[in-house]
Formats: sequence, C-alpha cells, structure tokens
Amino acid sequence: MERINMTTPLVEIDGDEMTRVLWKMIKEELLLPFIDLKTEYYDLGLPYRDQTGDKVTAEAAEAIRKYGVGVKCATITPNAARVTEYGLKEMYKSPNGTLRAMLDGTVFRTPIIVNGIEPCVRNWKKPITIARHAYGDVYKNTEFRVPGKGTAKLVFTDDDGNVSEQEIFRFEGPGVLQGTYNLDSSIRSFARACFSYALSLNQDLWFAAKDTISKVYDRDFKEIFEEVYEKEYREQFEKAGIQFFYTLIDDAVARIMKSEGGIVWACKNYDGDVFSDMLSSAFGSLAMMTSVLVSPDGCYEYEAAHGTVQRHYYKYQRGEETSTNSVATIFAWTGALRKRGELDGIAELSEFADSLERATINTIESGVMTGDLALITTIPNPRKVNSLDFIRAIRAKLEEEIGRN
Repeated sequence: MERINMTTPLVEIDGDEMTRVLWKMIKEELLLPFIDLKTEYYDLGLPYRDQTGDKVTAEAAEAIRKYGVGVKCATITPNAARVTEYGLKEMYKSPNGTLRAMLDGTVFRTPIIVNGIEPCVRNWKKPITIARHAYGDVYKNTEFRVPGKGTAKLVFTDDDGNVSEQEIFRFEGPGVLQGTYNLDSSIRSFARACFSYALSLNQDLWFAAKDTISKVYDRDFKEIFEEVYEKEYREQFEKAGIQFFYTLIDDAVARIMKSEGGIVWACKNYDGDVFSDMLSSAFGSLAMMTSVLVSPDGCYEYEAAHGTVQRHYYKYQRGEETSTNSVATIFAWTGALRKRGELDGIAELSEFADSLERATINTIESGVMTGDLALITTIPNPRKVNSLDFIRAIRAKLEEEIGRN
C-alpha cells in the first residue's frame, strides 16, 4: 500500500530502558511501513536529560505547545540509586511532572478492554476513566527536615509587603515538613477539562476530595468544581442525561467497587496517580491503560501509563528473551496519530490508528499475547510470545485489517 502522508509533525519524545527498545520496534514494524511519519524528536532518555541539564524536557513541552500533539515513551524519574547507576549530576524531577506543569494539563487514563482479560472486580463491565489533576500538590512540593525543637509556621507576604502567618506545629524533636500549593486558575482549567471530557464520552463525572479534613485546600477544589458546573455545564449535562456529583474520596473508593464502570472519576494529583495504577492492575495489566494529557489551550500528549519496565531491560541487556507488553505504548502512538489526523483533516491517518488498535486487540483475543497477559487470561491455551514476536503478530493482523479495507 502507499504510505499515508502527514502534513504536521508529531512531537516524538523518546524514553528509557525496555520501553525505549519497544518504541523502536513499534516504529519499525507498525508505523514506518504504513505512514510517511513526520516527527520532531526529543530524547528524554536519562543520559541526554543529564547532558542537557534537563533543558530538553522543557523544550519538548514547548514543542507540544507549538505543534499541538505529542507522543511520549516512558521515562525514568531518578532516585538516589539511579543517580549512582547513571552517574547523574543531580536528582532530576519527574519529566512527566514537568510536562504537566508547563502545559497545565489534565491527565485522563482509561483501561483498554479486551475479551479474555477480565477485571478483578466482577461487576466492572465498562472502562473507568481516571481524570488526574496535573498541577501542583506533592509533585511540586517544598520539603524541610526539622532538626529539633522549634515552631513551624506558614508565612505569606503579598506584593505590598503585608505579612500573614499561621502556626503549623510546635516541634519538640526532629521531624519533617512539607509545603504544597495550587492555583484557582489551574483547578478551574481542570474542572472544565473534566466536564468537557465526560460530555465527549457521554458518561457521568465524579469528583472526590477530602474537604471534611482539608477544610481550605480541598474545599477550594470542591467549590470551584461546583461553580464551574452550575455556571457552564449543568444545562449540557442535563440535556445529555448524565450526572455530576461530588463525594469524599473514601466514599468514592467504596462506591467504585460496586459500580459497573462507564464513568469519569476526577481526582487530585496524587489520588489520580494512585488510583489509575489500581484500576489498570484491576482491569488486567499496567500495560493495558491509555494516558493522555490535555491542556486548556487544546494540546494533547499521549503516553503509556506504566514505567520503563526496568527488570525486563536488565534481562534484555544480558541477551535474555523478554515478553514485554507493548499495548499501552502502541495505543499512545494510535492516540497521537488519530488526533493529528483529526486536527489536520487527514481521515486516512485516523482510520489507520483505528485499524492498528483493532489489530492489537484481535491479536490478544486470538490467543497470542505477552507473558503478563498469559498469566491472567481466560482464553484457553494462550500462546506466550516474546516482545518482538508479539509486535510482529500485530503487524500480521494489521495487514489483514488494511487488506479488508
């Protein structure tokens, strides 16, 4: 077949370890034979981030703002062990956190549903999308180790020099302090993104926080959500026949276990991080969840919700065979290609993304899958294949799919 032409590049953000290996396989086997792929490339692999003093991460964010659509490989957020392993100049912050902060985006994570990979929660019949606020909170915190006795205070000085302060705690011995913040403007953008996304899916929207304990911080989230809903979205929700409601985060956790799914669950930054991993695992595998960052000005960054698969990478380095699930990374590419096709009016590009997703799901449902899925599938006699053979099996299904069209 003639390769599909692109007019505007995708921002391609490469990453680390086993997902970097899969990234190359996916491009060579599933994309380049079918698409005249145009990308603006940024290497967020840890060695190059260190070489640039992490400036490359900010440059990638600016490129997404310029071109509107990016696709990102999983990356390492270094801890002390990684600093030693890679000989880093410093312990760099999460590249995902930097991208989210610079784009002021909301992250939507949704499990990929496949027959034969059944959710651990029996009554979950439909996908549950986690909408994660992607600004501030613990990911942009300031921390302090308290050496001994003393008084900790919150101090705010406005631009006119007026000082307000409030005592936090009287320490009688060593301890720790943490300061977090957020912005009404970011919370409002988050709320609008959640309402719009729920409308696009025609699904109910939940928002959950803990305003009974956090009577100022979490209450601010609650009140902004309610204000935005009443002023901008109530009429649209009622017309669509869907609901919005607020509940406490612990109540939401209890309710979600009895839900059949088909909802958008909006969470603050850390809550969304934790519960998206819980949902992805409960729906089958960490490698079976899509993730898209949506900015208020209409930029999109697609990625897998999982990490760099460090253990498999070490096996790969030793020359051992791996059976690493590439589904979420494939779906990151399909999401970006579909959106690029929509924005540029290239129907063939969006249709190719749909075909590749169907080929991926059909491969698994035919019984060919990676080791993580073979352990949990209800499909009889599954055939476990290695990382590259799984991608090649998808290519065979893709060629059949395209041939039928």
